[in-house]
Amino acid sequence: MPTLTEKKPTRPTSRHHGRPLPELIFGDLWEFDPAPETADPKLKARYDLFIGGRFIAPQSGKYFDSINPANEQKLAEIAHAGAADVDAAYQAARKAFDTVWGRMPGKERAKYIYRIARLLQDRAREFAVAETMDGGKPIKESRDFDVPMAAAHFFYHAGWADKLDYVAPGRRVAPLGVVGQVIPWNFPLLMLAWKLAPALAMGNCIVIKPAETTSITALKLAEIFQDAGLPPGVVNIVTGFGDTGAAVMSHPIAAKVAFTGSTEVGKIIMRSLAGTDKKMTMELGGKAANIVFDDAPINQAVEGVVNGIFFNQGHVCCAGSRLLVHEPIAKEFLAKLKNRVRVLRLGDPLDKNTDIGAINSKEQLGKITELVNSGVKEGAEMFQPACKLPLRGYYFRPTIFSGVSMSHRIAREEIFGPVLSVLTFRTVDEAIEKANNTAYGLSAGVWTDKGSRILKMSTELKAGVVWANTYNKFDPASPFGGYKESGFGREGGRQGLLDYCQLV
Repeated sequence: MPTLTEKKPTRPTSRHHGRPLPELIFGDLWEFDPAPETADPKLKARYDLFIGGRFIAPQSGKYFDSINPANEQKLAEIAHAGAADVDAAYQAARKAFDTVWGRMPGKERAKYIYRIARLLQDRAREFAVAETMDGGKPIKESRDFDVPMAAAHFFYHAGWADKLDYVAPGRRVAPLGVVGQVIPWNFPLLMLAWKLAPALAMGNCIVIKPAETTSITALKLAEIFQDAGLPPGVVNIVTGFGDTGAAVMSHPIAAKVAFTGSTEVGKIIMRSLAGTDKKMTMELGGKAANIVFDDAPINQAVEGVVNGIFFNQGHVCCAGSRLLVHEPIAKEFLAKLKNRVRVLRLGDPLDKNTDIGAINSKEQLGKITELVNSGVKEGAEMFQPACKLPLRGYYFRPTIFSGVSMSHRIAREEIFGPVLSVLTFRTVDEAIEKANNTAYGLSAGVWTDKGSRILKMSTELKAGVVWANTYNKFDPASPFGGYKESGFGREGGRQGLLDYCQLV
């Protein structure tokens, strides 16, 4: 039998077609034929701003390129909104709130939100391909999770729109007015749904800015708003860079701002808004711990760890980038984990066989590389499987560091890449101490066969979400958010609605 690095000297021939079969790579593992996604994403060459129910050119006439991170090719030109464009968006939103949306009965708002969800379902494959081309994530993640979950959030909040009397029992609720929102690049369409759906259900109007590297699905969703007949100005989408986001966050019309992104930018926004009467919610960084005890179902836990950090390229703020393993099983678990990572497929995100796609941007790839180099320099043991990287595009091999201590940068700083740091522990208290020894508090995972241990860990871990014997499971009815430098406020569920209303 060949070893992991050897290949057979000759290739067998197909009995039926007389063609050579693919070479063996890992023992008896056959190479897959390419399986490209062929759905048409229906991209435009140029996308304008969406203000007052119409697509309009930016007043400055400036556009920037959206780049496909898988091959570095230009996808489209995106409008760069200036302060005047942001002001026009807020004026349109305030007019829509005062004249239409804020006065509309909840049961009528529900019809629009439900229609948006259905239209998104109808165009799901198109949106999945656009999301993958613009962001670099594998098509099976966009197709099987991102787009269905985005639609689910609109469906869920459509159900709330005519039941707002039950959001805060004993109190009446009212919309805030116009809210400003800024979302990141890691889950462009899903984050859009997380922000828009509860605000719409509560009766607010919105000015939202997507990330500059992943604006396309937001602007495609604007086409759905038009098809759904959403009143002009209810949702306004302005695209651009940090200057655009700052204008959205600081505009005087905004009654509330909601930001998802880095902790550093979140702190800047909070300082700039100190002393104002604006409400704020912040969903910021994370450095989640996946904690595996010696009685855990090991194979299931291995798959959960891989799902928590590698299948999403570590691009989620709640990625399980720290693995805490009980010492009695640490050696066995690490060996199984490495074997699993060896067979992950890295490559074209539009290939249905791909497990790990492209890094979102060249800048993000540089940050990942810098932090990984720091791990090597500080003495951690690095493992990377032998896989070929595409010649073009932004790619990074799945990476596991063992022998990591809490003083290592890779154990403390958010990496946003397919990089896992492995630490060990001996006791439950040590596991809790190490898991909580971070500035963040967004999420955590616990793998054990003991229900009592799960309950103890869930109360002791300083994290907004604690998964038990699973990881990265989301539901629109379940609130999501963090503690400490992971932010404040909740998105999803009844708690998320409360952040978009005033109690009267």
